[in-house]
Amino acid sequence: MSSISFDDLKAIMSRCTGELDGRELTESDLSTSFTEIGYDSLAVLEIASQLQREYGLQIPDEAIEEMDSPQAVIDYVNTNLAAV
Repeated sequence: MSSISFDDLKAIMSRCTGELDGRELTESDLSTSFTEIGYDSLAVLEIASQLQREYGLQIPDEAIEEMDSPQAVIDYVNTNLAAV
């Protein structure tokens, strides 16, 4: 796969952490920080781990720390998938 979409990330996030108190993640949440939408650092680590398994990416800890929003994750993954 050469890119990840919002829907792809949303599915991964849902599998990793479940729904957020009945709130559905929308594209308007893309630039919102994970903490503001209810995801803690452990959830972000699980999302990164799932991305590594599904897309065959190596995501260093420093990159995971910089993934502070869904848009940051999509940008990082798409940039690195394009380089493969």
